[in-house]
Amino acid sequence: MDLNYFIEALSEDKLAYFALPVFLLAVAVEAWVDKRERLDLYNRKDSIASFWMLVFTGIVEFLPKLFAFIAFFYLHEYSPLKEVVHRQWWAWMVLFFLDDFAYYWFHRMNHEVRLFWAGHVPHHSSVKLNFATALRQGVGERIHKYFFWLWIPLLGFDALMMMTMMSINLIYQFWVHTELVGKLSKPVELIFNTPSHHRVHHASNVRYLDCNHAGVLIIWDRIFGTFSEEKEFEKPVYGLTQNIDSYHPITVATHEYQNIWKDVRRARKWSDKLRYIFYAPGWSHDGEDKRARVLRQNQVKS
Repeated sequence: MDLNYFIEALSEDKLAYFALPVFLLAVAVEAWVDKRERLDLYNRKDSIASFWMLVFTGIVEFLPKLFAFIAFFYLHEYSPLKEVVHRQWWAWMVLFFLDDFAYYWFHRMNHEVRLFWAGHVPHHSSVKLNFATALRQGVGERIHKYFFWLWIPLLGFDALMMMTMMSINLIYQFWVHTELVGKLSKPVELIFNTPSHHRVHHASNVRYLDCNHAGVLIIWDRIFGTFSEEKEFEKPVYGLTQNIDSYHPITVATHEYQNIWKDVRRARKWSDKLRYIFYAPGWSHDGEDKRARVLRQNQVKS
């Protein structure tokens, strides 16, 4: 099989093409409501930066996604379950949970490994939370993303099936990026990722840092101890703990890689250089430890 075969096969995953016009319409409607009600949900320069990240992501992701599709294809060929799992209704249901589980750990590691965070941070650098922010995808994270799904085709799920489910998961996540929807019913809030849960995820408040990594199901955060509820007495403050104060698309996409390089260069020990790359954001060899879990522990003590 040549490369053209895989490119044509991958192109059958058309969900994103159908979803994008709907997303853009949703952005326009939300922005109109924002302007009419004077809610201060949008900033023009911030939204333009978000659209630039969407463009950059589409460019950067093409090759990693293609190589991942090829890897999924050949791993599926080695699966002892490939003659059992096809595209039955129950197989789609099982894949939904497996995909969401993989997304949770991919997303969580993006917050707990600084090198991965550098690729994810563009999504969090907006000081607004709106549907345009949902399109402000992490650029560099596209390079390492698909490694977190490599185990699934070994369970018998084919490459196109997997890519389709990944698209469904991302389409769902678009709708949780809004302040226009309050808390939903308790059963929904208990099981699913909601706008309330995702507002927490985008907040820079110490209480909320590095919580609610869910894709569709919030149950993973509840199980693995990364859940935090949105509190009425503490409104989420969006953005980073130290905002970049720039809307330049190159700065938005690369600033944390530059910061890592600066920290690695000033560290003398190789062990410290590696910690700046692989420890969680906020670690320092010669200053205050500002990792999220440390800040929370200090907040509790005080």
